[in-house]
Amino acid sequence: MDQLLIFSVCIIIALILINGIRILREYERGVVFFLGRFYKVKGPGLIIIIPILQQMVKVSKRIVVLDIPPQDIISKDNVSVKVNAVVYYRVNKPDLAINNVENFSEATSQLSQTTLRSILGQHDLDEMLSERDKLNTSLKNVIDRESDSWGIKISSVEIKDIDISQTMVKAIARQAEAERERRAKIINAEGELQSAENLSKAALILNKQPVALQLRYLQTLLDVSTNDSSTIVFPIPLEILDIFKKVASKEK
Repeated sequence: MDQLLIFSVCIIIALILINGIRILREYERGVVFFLGRFYKVKGPGLIIIIPILQQMVKVSKRIVVLDIPPQDIISKDNVSVKVNAVVYYRVNKPDLAINNVENFSEATSQLSQTTLRSILGQHDLDEMLSERDKLNTSLKNVIDRESDSWGIKISSVEIKDIDISQTMVKAIARQAEAERERRAKIINAEGELQSAENLSKAALILNKQPVALQLRYLQTLLDVSTNDSSTIVFPIPLEILDIFKKVASKEK
């Protein structure tokens, strides 16, 4: 009878000791409580806790990919858009993640959603579409600062999609087309201005050198004569006739 009692006690002790053994992987940590009070963070490797007196909560320190569902946002220029994003975070301090917030994953998700609406609502639609890197950095800094007391470290925040209505898409297309036409007109006007300035300079030079003007007439005649498709009447300035008369008088 005594041997059976001793054997039973040994079995119970062995089961208690086995129940107190934990093995944590490299990316896991154990937050240990002693009689309900925080004791220490243990791991990785072989962990032994005292059953009944100590309890352990396992926490993963790997990066977690958190998908933020589409959020309805009113931009600074009163455009309604739907924006979704993805947040990469990890538990930096397991003791704070367990003791300071009930569910750190849900808390990080809700914080990310409200921050996304708040930050993007301060910017115009053009900024949302063209300055994503800047907005990603701003979102990361705000979420990281607010979640620091939970022991959460935000690795990065990436805006995935910005959805706008078809009406707004057409309006943006019309605006872009108008902008292209405006630039084309400006470029054309600048070209006309440069051409006019060059013609004015050329006229001043030809006015100072009458002979150069006659040579220009002759050059124009030579260029026109290469085209046989039509008959062209080209007036001969009187100055050219004067030149021929002078040449003829010298020969006499």
